[in-house]
Amino acid sequence: MLRHLPVRSDVVTLTNPGAVADGLRADGVRVRHLGMRGNRDLAALPRLVRLIRDGGYDLVHTHLYRACVYGRLAARMAGVRHVVATEHSLGDAAIEGRPLGAGTRGLYLATERLGGATVAVSVTVADRLRAWGVPADRIHVVPNGIDAARFRHDPAARAATRTRLGLPADATVVGGVGRLVPGKRYDRLVRACAAQPDVRLLLVGDGPERARLLHLARALGVADRVLLPGECGGAVAPVTAAEEAAAGLPPLPHLLAAMDLFVSPSTEEAFGLSVLEALAAGLPVLHVTCPAVDDVPGSEAPGAYRVGAETERLTAALRVHLAAGHGRLPVPPVVRRYDIARAAERLTGVYAGLTGTAPAEPVPPPARPDTGRLAAWIPGASVPPHAAGVNRRRGAP
Repeated sequence: MLRHLPVRSDVVTLTNPGAVADGLRADGVRVRHLGMRGNRDLAALPRLVRLIRDGGYDLVHTHLYRACVYGRLAARMAGVRHVVATEHSLGDAAIEGRPLGAGTRGLYLATERLGGATVAVSVTVADRLRAWGVPADRIHVVPNGIDAARFRHDPAARAATRTRLGLPADATVVGGVGRLVPGKRYDRLVRACAAQPDVRLLLVGDGPERARLLHLARALGVADRVLLPGECGGAVAPVTAAEEAAAGLPPLPHLLAAMDLFVSPSTEEAFGLSVLEALAAGLPVLHVTCPAVDDVPGSEAPGAYRVGAETERLTAALRVHLAAGHGRLPVPPVVRRYDIARAAERLTGVYAGLTGTAPAEPVPPPARPDTGRLAAWIPGASVPPHAAGVNRRRGAP
């Protein structure tokens, strides 16, 4: 997204910059790490205030719960009047994998009043925010965007990636991409793949569930068919061979190229970006929840199939689709709907409305603000979780 915004940007992570931060640096974005030690590390707040004040920013943009709470408060303390917050992972019963409680909701709503606009990544999230009590006139729907051309299927990358990962050229590979956390329900995907003879599972990502998933694969006797290579480099700029080697894994488009079928078993998705990326790569997709697809007519996503969440239903659906032997599919219209340039234009409209350079209506987007402004994003965990974006004033160092 930062590549498509008409502002110059910095990124500050609250905790664990992660592999995506390396990609941002490769793209020329300054990434700074705040070193926050946990949700209650209040000592991080004055550091964040100083960072924002010293940067001379026009606008702070926070992403996800922790950064929304700390970032909105720090921005106001630093004297920044324009604050935007984006919520990506708000479910019916959980937020970012954590159970929702009265305290969690109350703290969010209290700090929400410090901002000027709240961005929802889908209509589903917007509805949930309204149900929480966020005023409707403060909510702007700006879906996540995808650079579809980056994910175009490349047969050469498929062959090279399979060789690099030790996957046979003729193997059937089921894939998934995401954080390895309980809410993603990758345990069900491991079980479903274990029930399919000769099927390999390529699960890209990292998180606290990694060890448990590997233990489950061993217990099911399929450890040799389950590959958890870790977090991909995720560089947003085209990577060189040296950069790819340093990242430890091929970039995400190459990993998707190595797959034959993509599965998203998560029951609590706020958008479903990985599903769109898989569709852009020409993969047939099985998903349990994906607002990005579920909120549009089915004709726009002919390669995406909604399936039941239970292990038995997921196993049955996987068996049917593997037997059908889908090859690579044409990129469906839903991918174009979420084009990254369109998403950036809508977000620019929100920025412009707050800073007074154009009317506040985000759709259709207002004229873009002055491209001489600088922007910075501040994530709280590995980028992009807990990110806050900041537009720096002209002439600031």
